[in-house]
Amino acid sequence: MSAVVCSPLQEQVEKELERYFHTLNGQPPCELHDLVIGQVEEALFRVVLKQCDGNQSRAAVCLGINRGTLRKKLLQYNLT
Repeated sequence: MSAVVCSPLQEQVEKELERYFHTLNGQPPCELHDLVIGQVEEALFRVVLKQCDGNQSRAAVCLGINRGTLRKKLLQYNLT
């Protein structure tokens, strides 16, 4: 059996999820998948755009998505 190796990013996400569950104090989470994906995706787009100096074409290439998808997501998260 091989050991599971986590990346630093994955470890940080796990820590934050554990903290989130702790704050729920035993209450069941609601729509957790949408919550996590939305939070991570918005932060990802914000940071990548900053790293690409706001250039959406470069950001789309960096993210591995087309520019139209990026624009749709930027509007969704009000990052335009």
